[in-house]
Order: sequence, then C-alpha cells, then structure tokens
Amino acid sequence: MAADETVLEDLHDATQRLVRTVDAMDDEQYAGASGLPDWSRAHVVAHLALNAEGLAGALTGIGQGKAVAMYLSQERRDRDIEALATADPAELRERLLSSATRLAAALAALPTDAWSTRIERTPGNDRTFTAYAVPGMRLREVEIHHADLGLAFTHADWPASFSGRLLGAMVKRDAWAEPFTAAPSDLDGTWQCGDVADSSATVSGSAADLGWWLTGRGDGEGLTSDSGRLPRIEDW
Repeated sequence: MAADETVLEDLHDATQRLVRTVDAMDDEQYAGASGLPDWSRAHVVAHLALNAEGLAGALTGIGQGKAVAMYLSQERRDRDIEALATADPAELRERLLSSATRLAAALAALPTDAWSTRIERTPGNDRTFTAYAVPGMRLREVEIHHADLGLAFTHADWPASFSGRLLGAMVKRDAWAEPFTAAPSDLDGTWQCGDVADSSATVSGSAADLGWWLTGRGDGEGLTSDSGRLPRIEDW
C-alpha cells in the first residue's frame, strides 16, 4: 500500500488556502464567533493545529516502531483546545503553520510498508484508523473547518473533487436517523445514506451543499427532497 498522491496534493493545496486565511485574520476576528457552537475562530484554529500535531505524532511513532495514539485522552484533547484558544493570535498562527509543516514531513517520511498500520485515536479506544486514512481525514478537517471560520471562504469554494470525497466519507457512517439517497446535481452517480431498502427520499443539490448539510451544518439551503422535506440527520 502506498499513499494516495492525489489526496496528498489536495491536502497541500487546502492547507495553503487555510494558512492564507488565518494569516489575514486580525485579532478581533480570532475572538469572533465561528460557525461552531460555543467556539470562537481561535478555537477552530487551535483545534486544527492540535489535530495536525496529534496525527504527526502518531505517524512519527510508526516510523520509530512505537504505538502512539493521536490524543492522550478525549478530556486532554478538549482541555488543550481550550487552553490554546486563549493564546496570542501570533502564537496561534505560528502553531498552525508549524503543525502543518510537521504533519507534511511525517507523511513524507512514512515507510511504504507502514501505511496499513492502525492508529488509536486515544489509548485503549476502539476508534482506530490506518495511516493510509490520515491524508483524507486531515483534508476533511482542513476544508470543513476552513469554512467554519465564517469568513470569505465557504463550502461553496470547496473543489468538486473534495465535495465528492466528502460524500463518499459521510455515507460510510454507521447509522442515519432516516435513510435516503443523495443525488448531487454536479457529479455523476448517487450516494446511499443508510439501508437502500429503507430509503424513502432522494435529496438533490450541489455536492458542496449536500456535503455541508451531511456534516450537520446549515439548514439544507439549496437542497430539495422528492418527499417534500429533508430527512432528519444526526450531528457529525
């Protein structure tokens, strides 16, 4: 198994866009509300930095023959975000850039035969993922949370390739409140959310609008359902 070079390239481009946005933010914008409940924009940037550091640490551990979880614990992860969100904006900018650089280096250094190695999100937790999944996971974090900043960049600015990947990732969730078919108007094919036999609606719209809604964001603006209403979805 080897890394998906296309995803790595897309991650590099998405990270550069994010860094430019964060670099351009003034101090008041850091303190402003993001699109996420109870999180300022500083919280979002802190989360993105710590997420990259956690992934980089786990990948570096694989290269050294050690099992390193992404986070020490869920509680520690949450406390670290809260603490870093209070940092000076200059420190937050530097932390984001350095963490992105560190993650890129860890991905580049991972041996070819190590991409199938599983990583624990927290020690002893049954939520694990392979090193191969890391670039795609991080790409989703970067693109979605970039839009969560609530600035000039929105989900409508996502590349079509990302919107398609996001739909593919979201339909793999274990459960849906109401199964349905997602039919993006700007991509070929459909995506089944839940058991096909139980599907009672087809939801149509742009891939970006569908992806945004499937992550629990927005109210489904731009989407239509042939059942007359949008199915109920659970938080991502």
